[in-house]
Amino acid sequence: MSPSTHARSASWFTIIGTIAALVHYVSAIILESAMRFSPGSANLLAFLLAFPVSYFGHRMLSFAGNHSEHRHALPRFLLVACTGFATNQLLLLSLLAFSPTPFWLALALVMIVVALATYVLSRYWVFRHRG
Repeated sequence: MSPSTHARSASWFTIIGTIAALVHYVSAIILESAMRFSPGSANLLAFLLAFPVSYFGHRMLSFAGNHSEHRHALPRFLLVACTGFATNQLLLLSLLAFSPTPFWLALALVMIVVALATYVLSRYWVFRHRG
């Protein structure tokens, strides 16, 4: 991959990731504060809302040039996303249980850490061109 292609992929990943993260974050905040869901339930439902935004956005824009097939990319992306979510949930609930950090701040911090790890796995494993 040329440096310009890699930069374009990273740019799209950032844009799509930001949009999916906003869907996740705003949904979780609304579910937790306005609808009185528990932090764990709010986080899970918000993840489920953000997942399709993330997968299809990354597939069509971030890693479009890789031409990976859905049958290879979707299960891998699902595994990476679920692993990221499990890490997110564990870190979030731990932060909430062991610190006075409010939900909105704990979720933001955890989402940043998990997003960085997700990019690396997506770039080098999920959407790697098979050829």
